[in-house]
Amino acid sequence: MPPKGRRKDAATQCAPSKAPPRAEQPRPNWPVLHPLLSDADLHMHELLAGHIVTIANFWTSTLCKNYTSFLSSLPLTTTPGKPKRGDAVRVNDRFQIDDPAFAEQLWSGTALRDLVLGNLEETDGLSIPKDSRQALWGGEVVGLNPNIRIYRYSKGQFFDQHYDDSNNVTIPGTPPIQARTTWTLLLYLTSAATGCIGGETVFYPDPAPGKKSRSKKESPPDPIVVELEIGMALLHRHGADCMLHEGREVLEGEKWVIRSDLCVRR
Repeated sequence: MPPKGRRKDAATQCAPSKAPPRAEQPRPNWPVLHPLLSDADLHMHELLAGHIVTIANFWTSTLCKNYTSFLSSLPLTTTPGKPKRGDAVRVNDRFQIDDPAFAEQLWSGTALRDLVLGNLEETDGLSIPKDSRQALWGGEVVGLNPNIRIYRYSKGQFFDQHYDDSNNVTIPGTPPIQARTTWTLLLYLTSAATGCIGGETVFYPDPAPGKKSRSKKESPPDPIVVELEIGMALLHRHGADCMLHEGREVLEGEKWVIRSDLCVRR
């Protein structure tokens, strides 16, 4: 959980284990994940070592176009204008569903699993040996959070500065896997090329170790601005080590995002 005073992303919260299950929603008839680039053409890029990783062209522009068309048919709900105490201000339209099958498709039906686990170590672009990846991801990665979230940000919508929580989840299987989330996964389906202006994801690094109490004359570290790119996957560490971040206001067009989380065994 984030320390006291941190504004959190309420969407990352999970109901307590003893809470009654949510009413089942019909599973969307997700479009097939095709076409995709070959694994050999995909690479991971550490934007900030140990905290932010991107995968350009994780989805092709054609697949993104197919999905934005499909997602617009889902029953999206607009977030409340006034957040709960301690939650960040978020203004967008969203759809959320527990769909282990689709989470597994995103994980194993794409190059994500092999990239994260280091099975493509020689070509994946990450300067971390396969046997050291568990330290990066926070444990043995076993898949994606079955809780799938769809976000649409229209003109004037945004997500204020916040931290993403880590949560305990169960990944169905035989037997089920008890896991916890460690990294947020964001998949961008639109960009300036589709008419979406603004909506960048911006991270605010903490001062370097030993400089927590910087003088007023010292400038804070420069923010890290991640521009929207069609089909780009963004992974960033969350939980206790989450970096303060925000989704800037969309100035024109629509920003579409698919959200899940990396899960490690607990």
